[in-house]
Amino acid sequence: MTNGSLFIISAPSGAGKSTILKRVMAEVENLVFSISHTTRRPRPGEIDGHAYHFVDRETFTRLRNAGGFLEWAEVHGNFYGTSREAVETETGQGRDVILDIDVQGAEQLRKGTDVNAVSIFVLPPSVAELERRLRGRGTESEETVRLRLDNAVRELRQAEQYDFLVVNDDLATAATQIAAVISAERAKHRRLADGHPIPTEVLSPPDR
Repeated sequence: MTNGSLFIISAPSGAGKSTILKRVMAEVENLVFSISHTTRRPRPGEIDGHAYHFVDRETFTRLRNAGGFLEWAEVHGNFYGTSREAVETETGQGRDVILDIDVQGAEQLRKGTDVNAVSIFVLPPSVAELERRLRGRGTESEETVRLRLDNAVRELRQAEQYDFLVVNDDLATAATQIAAVISAERAKHRRLADGHPIPTEVLSPPDR
């Protein structure tokens, strides 16, 4: 069985990454979303095990020290980490996995591991539009908004380190571009559009 591929998706807060990913996950077959562990408190409507695995700092630290995370980072004062076991299990069974991680985690994977991943960065149309989206949420304090904007500017400077850049000016277009990257990567690794391996008899047909 051909192993699945690993896709990194990063974006500054407010770029619309989560909304894009929901559409991509619904449209692309055999694609698994890696659910990160985090010490962040759940937002209204978030369910443990769906958006994130919510854990306390003690549990997170214990898992991290035991080598349980493929990557981890501290973002906005909270810890986030990708389960090594979960990712290796899914890719080992031939499924592609999407990692929704920040620039710190992506850099860890690029420089600190032998993991071969395709990286995609989602950009806002402009910094002004990013600020408008963040303020439009109406759920965070001015201090939090300023912190997210400062972090966003720093993260945007890392965008050129990624394999692909996608501007989220139109949701459908951005989702289509990301789905196209996944499809192209499957073709490169001799896999069908649905993620399954191309049949051996097609690649190595018998003599006639």
